[in-house]
Amino acid sequence: MADYLIEPFDGSDRYATERYQGAVGRNWWTGDPTLQLLMRRYLGDGYAWAAPHLERLGALMGGLVATCAEETDRNPPRLERYDRWGRDVSQVVMPPSFETARRALMADNFTSPGFVADAVAHGADPRALGAAWTYLLDQADIGMGCALGTGGDMVVGLAEKHAPADILERVRTIFANGFYSGEAAQMFTERTGGSDLAALETAAVPSGDAWLLTGFKWFASNANGSAFVVLARLPEGDVKPFLVLWERRDGSRNGVRIRRLKDKLGTRSVASAEVEFASAEAFLLAGESSGSGLGTMMKLTNASRLGVAMMGVGVARRSLVEAVCYARTREAFGKPLIGQPLMRRKLAELIVEVEAAQAMVFDGLAGPKLRLAPALIKLRAARLGVTAASDAIEVHGGNGYIEQWPVARLLRDAQVNPIWEGGDNILCLDVRRAMLREQAHVPFLERLRELATSELVLGSVDALEKAVAAWQALDPVTAEARLYPLAQFMADVYAAALLEDQARWGLDDGRKGLVARLYAEAHLAERGPLRGLDAPAEDHFDVLLAGAMLI
Repeated sequence: MADYLIEPFDGSDRYATERYQGAVGRNWWTGDPTLQLLMRRYLGDGYAWAAPHLERLGALMGGLVATCAEETDRNPPRLERYDRWGRDVSQVVMPPSFETARRALMADNFTSPGFVADAVAHGADPRALGAAWTYLLDQADIGMGCALGTGGDMVVGLAEKHAPADILERVRTIFANGFYSGEAAQMFTERTGGSDLAALETAAVPSGDAWLLTGFKWFASNANGSAFVVLARLPEGDVKPFLVLWERRDGSRNGVRIRRLKDKLGTRSVASAEVEFASAEAFLLAGESSGSGLGTMMKLTNASRLGVAMMGVGVARRSLVEAVCYARTREAFGKPLIGQPLMRRKLAELIVEVEAAQAMVFDGLAGPKLRLAPALIKLRAARLGVTAASDAIEVHGGNGYIEQWPVARLLRDAQVNPIWEGGDNILCLDVRRAMLREQAHVPFLERLRELATSELVLGSVDALEKAVAAWQALDPVTAEARLYPLAQFMADVYAAALLEDQARWGLDDGRKGLVARLYAEAHLAERGPLRGLDAPAEDHFDVLLAGAMLI
């Protein structure tokens, strides 16, 4: 029975609320053949062991976690700055819905040491399973993904190398249940900006084997986390990373103050704040003779960039599912939207784009390590999250613009991904740095040639190599201005080659070959003076949809 009043003018069930089920309430593992294909490939013989765990996780993410995400968005974290005597406590109070979801996630944490050991014992790659865990979580709530900590590996990795023994033991305890258990945070951005390190103002002065930090971080996400990596300037001027914990060595409260929480557009489940350091005890996360120490940190930052890229593809996947669910039910001009030629075109293109970005992110996390990959993957996937969410709103029409429908939050959340861990311009500068300092384009091009199979994509690899050479011959100002189209070209060829490689896996009766061809034709082929309007008529939507989701 419906739980709403039936009005006299409701002459049919056309607007029955229960007919419009979106993604929430579905199993996001059993309904996603594309994720199943990736896991069969990356897990190999371990797939049979992992499948029940993934099915359980798919139900959790599509059920409790997704439901809690909506509630947390409506009732975000709040700051209690002072206690009853007016003393600073800087306590972030998380809503019950957040705590409920977090407990469930930690109880089914694919990155915990116990689960990882079990996976290895059964021949399953824990990197691939960790990627699947975050992929499903990010469809529910990318804010939760950040709140659990996108920098836990950075904190642990740097502490293992540089922290004093007693501090290292505390870090190990904080992250005993995996990188997500400790809720790490990175605090780089100041009022001067997040990327211009020359303008950084937070200062560090030595205090025995520790340091004291004084300064102000303007945008610190996960401010209620347990361990922070903070950038600060040494007396001689170098900028280095430091570890800051909430308690000093002696057990007293550290000099960390939360001034206020940010009133953000989206990702309301992660507490982002302005944080002040008032002679806060800190520990240097770089060797005395290691220069700025930022090189090591940037390598770890690339892992965080892949995490943000996964957030982008998670939002894109969720947007696709919501769009298809709505288009199947909503009727216009005498038939469901999904039967309209223009809608089929839009959804078909979205399916192809999502699978291309998905291929890139999983390759970055579970495939061979390429220096250029993280920047290119984030450049493509983070932006796709925004455009896919916008498309989903358009499919919903005016309903999509209303907060009671799920796609409005998706767009609000997705908009942060192109900013987190470096905007498009910063990513392009990293591509330049990798090519000029490390010749990173050489192994990248070699990998593309190993992956690609068609004349179109192999020819595009050759063209890309020529484009890199032409770019290298430009004057510095022009070269910087043309970094963006070069990086986009790299991403286009990378995604196309990955899709062709997936087609060679032979795991889906040839459908992935169709996806690869459609992507390559859209991004790499010359369309001609009529822009493809004279091409033979093709409608592959039903095949694409059947292999993209089972709902």
